[in-house]
Amino acid sequence: MTASRPRLRQPAGLTTLAMMEMWERFSFYGMVSILVLYFIAPPDGGSPPGPGFGFSNADAAALFGCYSALIFATPLVGGWIGDRLLGPRRTLVIGAVVIASGHFVLLVPGAGWFWTGLLLVAMGTGLLKPNISAVLADLYTDDDPRRDGGFSLFYMGINIGAFLAPLICGYIAMQVSWRLAFSVAGFGMVLGLIQYAFGRSRLGSAGVAVPKPADASQRQKILLLAAASVAGIAFLFWAVISSVGFSASAVTALVTFLVIVVSIVAFSRLLTRPGFTPLEKANLRGFLVLFITSAIYFVLSSQAGSTINEFTQQWIRRSVGSFEMPSSWLLSLNPVLVVVFAPLFALLWTRLAQRAPSTPLKLALSLVGVGLSFLIIAVPGFSADQGQSSALMWVLATFLVLTWAELLIVPIALSTTTKLAPPGLAAQLLGLWYLAAAVGGAVGGQAARLEEPLGMGWYFLASGLFAMLLGLVFVLLLPRLRPLFVSSGPL
Repeated sequence: MTASRPRLRQPAGLTTLAMMEMWERFSFYGMVSILVLYFIAPPDGGSPPGPGFGFSNADAAALFGCYSALIFATPLVGGWIGDRLLGPRRTLVIGAVVIASGHFVLLVPGAGWFWTGLLLVAMGTGLLKPNISAVLADLYTDDDPRRDGGFSLFYMGINIGAFLAPLICGYIAMQVSWRLAFSVAGFGMVLGLIQYAFGRSRLGSAGVAVPKPADASQRQKILLLAAASVAGIAFLFWAVISSVGFSASAVTALVTFLVIVVSIVAFSRLLTRPGFTPLEKANLRGFLVLFITSAIYFVLSSQAGSTINEFTQQWIRRSVGSFEMPSSWLLSLNPVLVVVFAPLFALLWTRLAQRAPSTPLKLALSLVGVGLSFLIIAVPGFSADQGQSSALMWVLATFLVLTWAELLIVPIALSTTTKLAPPGLAAQLLGLWYLAAAVGGAVGGQAARLEEPLGMGWYFLASGLFAMLLGLVFVLLLPRLRPLFVSSGPL
């Protein structure tokens, strides 16, 4: 028994990476908890917290979806930079610096500086997220039984930042100012860089080397492609704004269209790329299934910060005695539940080993779970349609089931992606997987526009039933899906 313990002990570098990602999650959840509330706040609001943008609920949800899409689309580029140019370790440090800079820019008054700060945060996140997971994967061998458990513990650790962010940023936003709340996460990211500097020796050589260096011609080609893409996107935005003016509806629709097109092009190039073995081609098709499932999951789960956040503020009774809890604080519930349940899930997968549910079955169950969470919130949704507020327990139950669904897909997807990736492409495939969250966030933002014509109850109910139906379809397709995940562990 003594001899088996070192095999189950996680690498020391896991703590260093989890602390770094914890502050990145503090940055993300700090924005998630108050961004949509800032969008719908009246432009003539008093102080504190000061004026907002005054967008409608539908436009605010769509804009929030676009921000989420940018956060999760940029890792596609960040993964390529880590794999082909700088190496994962160096790229993730640069990303942390850019994230901190973006939050400090948000302190500067003016709408232009606000949008610039958001873009910088999105760019920095794209550099950090896929590469930190690639470094973590480098601490394990492909057949290491600790791998799924390690990723679940990593996911648990970073949710400490996700728990603190809504509490701290939400309080500052309500009591002091929106801008100061947005910038607080910059200080957190600086702390993350400091602890990384002290703990990087625990990582050894993981992530230092460039997995698949690009030669001079490849670098020139990608730079030209990047310049052409930026110019083309800028032209599209100019054309839309010139024809219809600055419209939240038009801009968010364009962002959604671009994210979907980028996903299609990226997968077309990946699946038709020569040089892969038959096993690698099968794994890439499995990764496509993982991508589609994840995107469907994120269509609903991304609305925790938009439609559910708006709904909670307007129709859920949050008073505790004489104190009314800010609606942003409830977004801390998800990371708390992750911290509670992630170790249990990690222990379950480790103990079950070969008897654990297959990866496709976990994906199917996650869709059923996220659908069930929307069925729960539909109950107070129907009450709201009748002009009645509801008890806090409905939101608590919604987040509980949503967390279980999350633990069935997100850490498993991160681990599975690193195992399905051909040699030298781990960070790129992780970046491509984050694009699933971008697609889900963008489409979820557009889907939220249906809340107004359908009513909140019917919107939540229809969304939940749709996800559950797709989950059941995946269960029926399990015999066809299992062969596509031959390298992803026990089936």
